Amino acid sequence: MKINPNIAPFAILEAAKRISPFINRTPVLTSHTLNRLFNAQLFLKCENFQKVGAFKARGASNAVLSLDKSKLVNGVATHSSGNHAQALSWAASLVNSKAFIVMPSNSSKIKVAAVKDYGGIITFCEPTLAARETTLARILDQTDATEIHPYNNESIIAGQATAALEFIEEIGELDMIIAPVGGGGLLGGTSLSVHYFLPGGRTVGAEPEQANDAFLSFTNRKFIPSVNPDTIADGLRTSLGYITFPIILGHVHSIVTVSEESIVKAMRYLWERMKIMVEPSSAVPVAALMENKLDVAGKRVGIIISGGNVDLDDLPWMKNG
Repeated sequence: MKINPNIAPFAILEAAKRISPFINRTPVLTSHTLNRLFNAQLFLKCENFQKVGAFKARGASNAVLSLDKSKLVNGVATHSSGNHAQALSWAASLVNSKAFIVMPSNSSKIKVAAVKDYGGIITFCEPTLAARETTLARILDQTDATEIHPYNNESIIAGQATAALEFIEEIGELDMIIAPVGGGGLLGGTSLSVHYFLPGGRTVGAEPEQANDAFLSFTNRKFIPSVNPDTIADGLRTSLGYITFPIILGHVHSIVTVSEESIVKAMRYLWERMKIMVEPSSAVPVAALMENKLDVAGKRVGIIISGGNVDLDDLPWMKNG
């Protein structure tokens, strides 16, 4: 077994133990209709039922709970379009610490409101990675807070890996697990859990065509950043990190891309047929199946539904029909 030198199996198992008193062990749902549609056995790990409505609660709580108390005195800080912002604000509240959050100006209103509800102190910036990073650097200088990067952090990745660990523990043998990819924390963590705990299993990433930096980076075997991506899947607009990219190169088997139209179609399908509230990013793996980007016929396939934070006054089919 090839072991990542910094995120070994025990790090994932310890993360699961550390965060278990605080997070939900989310349900795995199935659908006869979906199985028949794709001629496969599909299992959906519903992180939309997680604390703060997304898998990000796993990584954020693991990162915060792993810190020495001296690192929490001045609070924690990050940049995030929404779900990590909520998660870090919530996790900081568990230890009575402050959370300083840099959010792009185009962040979802529902996610901004949630960050405030969890006690996060928000600073808005232009919706570019450069603006996010420079604004965060200024906040860190002003507050001396401890940075908790949304994905380029080993404790974050180990925490995100616990979703796939639970998946494997509950369902057993799976031929593949599909996860959406933005910064790579969830996909990287999933690939490590599959590698360590599901021998013979495959990890597949799914990404919007209009934010396809992970696909390009994976295909070319070199880092290609995301530049002003324009996708409805707001949680997947970020570039891979220098920690997540090598993990993905080493343990992910393929990455596929999907259209905006398919994302909306898959999202609506999950709402209407499975009665679960999912956000656009969560629908991307199902969109990949709808576009026949993966051969799943006759296979047992796990899909991580990453979150369910949506603005009910701005649903995509209200604009797209």
